[in-house]
Amino acid sequence: MCSLQALCSGLPLRPLPENRGRRAGVPHAPVRTPGLSPREEQLALKNALRYFPPDVQEVLAPEFAQELRLYGHVYMYRFCPDLEMRAYPVEQYPCRTRAAAAIMLMIMNNLDPAVAQFPQELVTYGGNGQVFSNWAQFWLTMSYLAQMTEEQTLAMYSGHPLGLFPSSPEAPRLVITNGMVIPNYSSRTDYEKLFAMGVTMYGQMTAGSYCYIGPQGIVHGTVLTVLNAGRRYLGLQDLAGKVFVTSGLGGMSGAQAKAAVIVGCIGVIAEVDGAALMKRHRQGWLMEVTDSLDHCIGRLREARKRREVLSLGYHGNVVDLWERLVHELDTTGELLVDLGSDQTSCHNPFNGGYYPVQLSFAEAQSLMASDPTAFKGLVQESLRRHVSAINRLAREHFFFWDYGNAFLLEAQRAGADVGKPGANRTEFRYPSYVQHIMGDIFSQGFGPFRWVCTSGDPQDLAVTDRLATSALEEIVAAGVTPAVKLQYVDNIRWIREAAKHQLVVGSQARILYSDQKGRVAIALAFNQAIARGELKAPVVLSRDHHDVSGTDSPFRETSNIYDGSAFCADMAVQNFVGDAIRGATWVALHNGGGVGWGEVINGGFGLVLDGTEDAERKARRVLSWDVANGVARRCWSGSPTAYEVICQTMREDSGVVVTLPHAVADERVLQALRL
Repeated sequence: MCSLQALCSGLPLRPLPENRGRRAGVPHAPVRTPGLSPREEQLALKNALRYFPPDVQEVLAPEFAQELRLYGHVYMYRFCPDLEMRAYPVEQYPCRTRAAAAIMLMIMNNLDPAVAQFPQELVTYGGNGQVFSNWAQFWLTMSYLAQMTEEQTLAMYSGHPLGLFPSSPEAPRLVITNGMVIPNYSSRTDYEKLFAMGVTMYGQMTAGSYCYIGPQGIVHGTVLTVLNAGRRYLGLQDLAGKVFVTSGLGGMSGAQAKAAVIVGCIGVIAEVDGAALMKRHRQGWLMEVTDSLDHCIGRLREARKRREVLSLGYHGNVVDLWERLVHELDTTGELLVDLGSDQTSCHNPFNGGYYPVQLSFAEAQSLMASDPTAFKGLVQESLRRHVSAINRLAREHFFFWDYGNAFLLEAQRAGADVGKPGANRTEFRYPSYVQHIMGDIFSQGFGPFRWVCTSGDPQDLAVTDRLATSALEEIVAAGVTPAVKLQYVDNIRWIREAAKHQLVVGSQARILYSDQKGRVAIALAFNQAIARGELKAPVVLSRDHHDVSGTDSPFRETSNIYDGSAFCADMAVQNFVGDAIRGATWVALHNGGGVGWGEVINGGFGLVLDGTEDAERKARRVLSWDVANGVARRCWSGSPTAYEVICQTMREDSGVVVTLPHAVADERVLQALRL
């Protein structure tokens, strides 16, 4: 077994490591079908072999060709490290800078088998969210990070480490771009070919930016979503006895089971992949499992009657579950579900993100590889049935929302009845959770802020929980609006209860939703605690790309922007550049993420707090911009909530001067423009 020292010493070539191929007992990515021409296959192999000197290419060429033929991509399984992949304490990484060591920790966390969806294929979550395109890129990146000084920056081109280049201590140590394809060539078909050739990569959001923190990252967002859905749709603060039905227990969707328990409802989650379902059950996130629809419905009825808190995993297709709920309604008159959504990886529906109800899991995987056209047809038929069942239930007192996974978008493309009369391009029969539930939170400046304790010590995480709670309580005590207070109260409760819910999977990390003031206050409290030794090692600050300013996505994050700019990506690009010039330790900009390739531009950052005055200065600058950018954009786009927040920001910070929109005062002004 190799060591961290060896892992940072460059590609192991003499001797070559043993080729053990795909490991048994580990979940693997579906076989890809890129449809390469013979010339493109040759190019894919040349691109893979160029990482290796000529004297080993003769050995590697046939096995890389076999991987391409069998799996549709060259992952370089021979070079999958023989080392326990996890986030080691930061001081164990052989580096010249603390920043580089922190980045290494974050990379290895994204590939931890307890965290990653398909670890041998370097997929963290979402079915195709890559950390790297192949294992050679991993080895080279770790080597570059070990060599890096405070006056160098590592450039990452869609998983490929281009190299270290001179910069300055103020510059980012790492600049990542993923999937930056010329727009006219950003189709799914082009992507499959370009990825197979090893020249671009789908980094999802926090997979390719090295900022994933396990399913906890979405547990909190799901908790807030379900809580606020109950408030909005059911008029309830207490969801005891209410039923939430959804699907997906994979990399991110696995959070739904834990979230249902935290909010106190009955969560029934369907999952076709038995390995994914049992992984969540073993982790304690899923209380019960069944593969019987009869048992599932009976248990659901029992839990409703007793007002139990329950997370029940149904091992089967969610379409069968929805259709059974329709059958129960039509035959007994009993509506057994109150709230519903979907978290399949529908951004990637034809390559393992959505499994058609007509086939078993194994049959679907086989057809996906052997006849992609037939598989696509079955997926689209399944989506139509899926929507038909939801539409029937929605005629009663049942509420459904799109979870930003492109479910309604793909259903529309499949010909399902999801249209809404008079709607614009981003609206459907059912709202996205941003449009109805979370959008106003973004306008207030609240979004998924997170941190990682690089010591790896749970005690450090407990200290940060306490410091974050105190920081938010002080802000509330100083006076905030009722709407902002509600967000703070929800998040203070979340942090207080986080430890008992055993949310940590992988690195010692935490997430909460906070606004600009809260994020800065928490960062400063952490930095001071590091300086006085209360925290044993640096803390990495980050956030989900799904945040106030990080993502332009017309069917998710910016779906509630109605001035016509929802399809523009200036905000996300400006955020990436703005974080870089203000002192972020690393920055990332991606094509795709959440809703799918070509549908979104998003970015993220990492910022290492090390207890220095320099770290405090950078934290103030980065965190202020990282929120204010999105609030200002939403203000200009017509959000009254964002208008109030940005005006308050300008009053408190003389360095912020924003162009404010003027309302059209008189309808006659618009009438005069009509032809």
